[in-house]
Amino acid sequence: MANSFLGRDMAVDLGTANTLVYVRGKGVLLDEPSVVALNSTTNEILAVGHEAKRMIGRTPEGITAIRPLKDGVIADFEATEQMLRWFIQQVHRRAFAKPRLVVCVPSGITAVEQRAVKEAGYMAGARRVFIVEEPMAAAIGAGLPVHQATGNMVVDVGGGTTEVAVISLGGIVTSLSIRTAGDELDAAIVSWMKKEYSLLLGERTAEEVKTTLGSAFPLPDEPEADVRGRDMVSGLPRTVSVSTAEIRQAMEEPISAIVDAVRTTLDQTPPELAGDIMDRGIALTGGGALLRGLDERLRHETGMPVHVAEDPLTSVALGAGRCVEQFEALQQVLVGDGRR
Repeated sequence: MANSFLGRDMAVDLGTANTLVYVRGKGVLLDEPSVVALNSTTNEILAVGHEAKRMIGRTPEGITAIRPLKDGVIADFEATEQMLRWFIQQVHRRAFAKPRLVVCVPSGITAVEQRAVKEAGYMAGARRVFIVEEPMAAAIGAGLPVHQATGNMVVDVGGGTTEVAVISLGGIVTSLSIRTAGDELDAAIVSWMKKEYSLLLGERTAEEVKTTLGSAFPLPDEPEADVRGRDMVSGLPRTVSVSTAEIRQAMEEPISAIVDAVRTTLDQTPPELAGDIMDRGIALTGGGALLRGLDERLRHETGMPVHVAEDPLTSVALGAGRCVEQFEALQQVLVGDGRR
């Protein structure tokens, strides 16, 4: 029976920053920003993904570029449903194909938010929708032995949420989901530049500053770079030179919140599993894992070994994809419902 679905079933990592689609038997076929550009008057979709992201902060009147997910959950249901439909159509050209869908959600999601995700999946054309918690998918995607009687700890720093979880015997023993992640780091840079330099930065510029200059721990060589924005006093464009140390200071508050979440989760972990984590270390996944020095900072603050997953950006999608590939074997980590 399972073979008849080959190539049809898919997994979606519906992220605040990016959406990845994994198709059974084919791997990750789509990785696009979770951005939709709409015509303000007709609500018609003009662009999705990379094309829409390029429009952020640059749209004329009548066009709005929005991110329909906020903090890992649906903020704009209609735009999410249309975006999901568009992504599914990109990988599934055949109009009659109604896939089984596995969607990743944050572990702190409410029942109402979970229902909204499922509903968006059905509206986008899925035949069945299953939910998998992001930290579980991240752990599977990072290659951790989640079904063994041993403690595995995963820290998934995404765009909207940071998921921290300890997993053993195919289940989450203790977890914490905080709405502090990549977006908060960008916002911290914007507000710091406003306060220190009276310079107003756009969302995309802040993200570029984070990736080029950002760090969570002092580095051996710390570059400087010119940052361009709008002067809040004169209203004219201005460029200032900023150092890595300054950007680290700007991001200190959200980084501390992520470190505290890891500490709190370790504090709630049963002693036997904590011993396992001491041996095996903490796996760091998600786009935030690419922030320089974050692994070093966590190592320094917790005393635990920390390693970054092989491909942190796709860990969640690959883990959800494994659930699709081994549907029967991994059924226990999925939450389904009775709809057919």
